[in-house]
Amino acid sequence: MSEGRGAGFILRPGEGRSIDLGSFGMSVKATHDDTNGLFTLLEAQEPAGFGPPLHIHRDAAEAFYVLEGEYIIFIDGREEPCPAGSFIFIPAGIPHGFRVGGVASRKLVLFAPAAMLGYFDELAAAVSAGDADPDLLSEIARRYAMDVIGPVPEGYL
Repeated sequence: MSEGRGAGFILRPGEGRSIDLGSFGMSVKATHDDTNGLFTLLEAQEPAGFGPPLHIHRDAAEAFYVLEGEYIIFIDGREEPCPAGSFIFIPAGIPHGFRVGGVASRKLVLFAPAAMLGYFDELAAAVSAGDADPDLLSEIARRYAMDVIGPVPEGYL
């Protein structure tokens, strides 16, 4: 192994640390440490109609790959339906959001460079403590270079 490179690794189906966020769940596939800071990869399982507030990531691009179901992506003032097999790329600094379509859906979420894992861990802790509200969501988001610019939809927390 050469200097500055991490070890390769394999996760089998169903493997990865789980994050319970109450109304949705995630599985951690690759972290900052795993990828030498290049990216974070998460798998999200979300119920029909679920979605976060409109937001901006200041320090990382975000990409989705829809595995099952359908997502409605809000980006650049557009609303685009994205069924399974769709790929979505959102550069850092671009306002965006999504809503799950009519059925529970699953996607891969990639942040490059590595980002946002701490956000989801802190959000999960707040949800499990019964301490999550829109003001806390905005405070946690700011710690992870994310600006919440839309209202928090009912059912997100």
